Amino acid sequence: MNRTALILCTALLAMSPAASARAQIPDTPAGRQFTAWRKAQDSGDRAAIQQFIDASMPFGRVEQELNMGKQSGGYDVKKVESSSDAELVVLAQERGPAQQFARITVTVAPAEPHQISGIQLQVVQPPAELAPPKLTVAQLDAARAAAPYRQFSAWLEAFNSGDRERVHRFLDASYPTANLDAQMGLRERTGGLELRALERATATAIVGIVEQRQGDQFARFVVVIDSAEPHLVTRLNISAIPRPAESPPPHLSEAEVITQLRAKLEKDAAADRFAGTVVLSRIGGGKNQVLFSEAYGLADREHKVPNTIDTRFRIGSMNKMFTAVSILQLVQAGKIKLTDPVGKYITDYPNRDVAAKVTIHQLLTHTGGTGDIFGPDYAAHRLELRTLDDYVRLYGARAPAYEPGSRWVYSNYGMLLLGVVIERVSGQSYYDYVADHIYRPAGMTRSGSEPEDVAVEGRSVGYMQPRGGSGWTTNVGTLPYRGTSAGGGYSTVGDLMKFAGALMGHVLLNSENTNLLITGKVNSGGGGMYAYGFEDGRTDGVGAVGHSGGAPGMNGDLRIYPKSGYVVAVLSNLDPPAASQVSAFLDLRLPR
Repeated sequence: MNRTALILCTALLAMSPAASARAQIPDTPAGRQFTAWRKAQDSGDRAAIQQFIDASMPFGRVEQELNMGKQSGGYDVKKVESSSDAELVVLAQERGPAQQFARITVTVAPAEPHQISGIQLQVVQPPAELAPPKLTVAQLDAARAAAPYRQFSAWLEAFNSGDRERVHRFLDASYPTANLDAQMGLRERTGGLELRALERATATAIVGIVEQRQGDQFARFVVVIDSAEPHLVTRLNISAIPRPAESPPPHLSEAEVITQLRAKLEKDAAADRFAGTVVLSRIGGGKNQVLFSEAYGLADREHKVPNTIDTRFRIGSMNKMFTAVSILQLVQAGKIKLTDPVGKYITDYPNRDVAAKVTIHQLLTHTGGTGDIFGPDYAAHRLELRTLDDYVRLYGARAPAYEPGSRWVYSNYGMLLLGVVIERVSGQSYYDYVADHIYRPAGMTRSGSEPEDVAVEGRSVGYMQPRGGSGWTTNVGTLPYRGTSAGGGYSTVGDLMKFAGALMGHVLLNSENTNLLITGKVNSGGGGMYAYGFEDGRTDGVGAVGHSGGAPGMNGDLRIYPKSGYVVAVLSNLDPPAASQVSAFLDLRLPR
């Protein structure tokens, strides 16, 4: 054995104490299903996995399970974090060369045979007591001399070049199973990656941390190669992770934040990575003080019309906030109960299970199993769907995709149904209700959901980049007839700032219902919580609530910081993450 292999072997052995400990799985319905799932996946046998899926996990796919088992090498449970009959949350470690840690959450239906209703897997940092020791200088030198790092380094150089042909040559020679378009899409979104640390190394794998050049996102990379020449790459994963403790966020003053924000936006606009508007304000003492308010890029590229601070942008899923506020207003008025089934208000709803089992609370939190609206049916009828009832006629016969209340799955159709509830209870169209009860009291004069074939003064044109291509094309062919209670419509950053002020100033809801609206109810993955039409990203009261919106040629984000009083509103007429990268930049730097 040569010196490099010996040092790499030593690095692998250094991880074995943590790898040796295993936790006992509770004997509960969720625990038993988790054990059966792991046994089926560990078998690597297609027939055994299919048998398990048929009996216990109807939403599962054999190929996905086989691939997960192959990629990870299976999982050893290190710690049971929480357990009940209906849910099990464990911390587990891959057995494969990457040895990543993951939090696995399994939920099961309350009734026999307790089928699995959801499995969520999130890559996480290991707790201190299970974390492997840092590589020594000698181990780092050995890792950099070994084949896995050489392949990673060659990939990173090609990837960072942004040269499609250069990336294609690397993939063709060393990673033939990779998708070139996906690689170039990642390069476009990140601007490239910078290596920050190597964490683990073996003779066939390298694991470490990278940071994207455009923004502040960190990620863990895993590269696994064939042991035989020419050491083809068999796995190259890049997973977003929280900012490492070794790289604390910058502590800036308000003035420094604004200076850095302006510099970033000017640079991004010059590089054609951002076009849109940004407002940063602070609520306090009954006032909403504007600290930064600027517009960049073009609202209409064909006619060279610049964006202004009053430009209207399509806002996608941000409409969900207006829908949720409307529902809570009707709850506050005693006209709706959150625990009532949707069928109490939509009395002619086609599917009996949805009508009888799915509650208003579940629709607000995406736990009703009502599914999405996008897909082949939507594409075939996109311009025919003109009212909310049209969507119900198209999708209303569908049964719940899983036991209502058993898991979180983002559901545009569920939010659309809330719009129908608003119409049935209020006697107004959804659009008139929102105009009368949200836009008008908040002072929002440039927001609405007029159909796309109606000329709206100052409404920008959306621009998207074709997959695998370059340049910009309009998103006209992707737009619905008009926005709905699930998403769409248009607004300005000024109107969104007014909405935030009216909400937090209790103009739209009283204090009790405002708090009910924005407080997280269910884990939505990635460490966040979902409230009622709002995302709640707070930890110990610090952080933001709000909602983002995104689709081809549009991206927006509203973040309200209840503790500090800051409000961030960003709207763009480019593909995601044009706007959300700006709000994330501010989130990291704003004074707490």
